This record gives sequence, C-alpha cells and structure tokens, in this order.
Amino acid sequence: DQAMYKVLLVEDEDAVRSFAARALRNKGYTVIEAASGEQALALPAEQLERVELLISDVVMPNLDGPSLAAELRLRRPNLRVLFISGYAEDSLRTSLAKSPHVNFLPKPFSLSQLAGKVKEVMGP
Repeated sequence: DQAMYKVLLVEDEDAVRSFAARALRNKGYTVIEAASGEQALALPAEQLERVELLISDVVMPNLDGPSLAAELRLRRPNLRVLFISGYAEDSLRTSLAKSPHVNFLPKPFSLSQLAGKVKEVMGP
C-alpha cells in the first residue's frame, strides 16, 4: 500500500517542490518536504527513519543531492533515491547510475512522469 511509503522531497525551487508534493500526495504517498539538504538532515530522526524514497534536486546551494543521499544512506542503507535535475549531464548520470537504487528524472517533468517514475523506483 503506497500510503505506507514515506517520501522525502528535497527541492530548493518552491514551485517545483509544491507541484511534485501535490502530485505524490494525490497518488497516496506521504510526503515530507524540505527546501534544502540541510533542512532535510535537520528533520527529526523518527521521521527520517520511515523515509523509503528520497526525491532530491541534484544541484542545490551548499549541500547537493548526491551528498545528501550519501549522508542519509549512512542511516538508511536501503534508501531508494530519485534525482531530479534540469542539468542532465552524462557524467552526472553515469556516476550516479553506478550506485544501487539510484534513478534519474530530467526536468521539466509532468505529474504523470513523476508518478510513473516513483512507482517504477518503489517496485511492485
């Protein structure tokens, strides 16, 4: 049941974040929003412990998506990660793709693309 899935959505653009959060909530996911990597790491441990999927922008001020994911994986080794980015550099994609459970969705994306990708990442 998707309602059990907790998604941590980290995106510094408010419009993109609220659009994505709304889409996921409409699909029944529980979404925790953060406007930065630092804000995400500052969340209470009991919230972070239940997160199963990190959706994060790749390029953010201070703490970028890959660094945030690495930090969160110290606590949740099986955390699935979906990076969203307007910068679809091949080098980035290749280095990230080598890591297990890491997926990539280029911006801009539609609600259905996002929902479909999340479903794919979370598995049956």
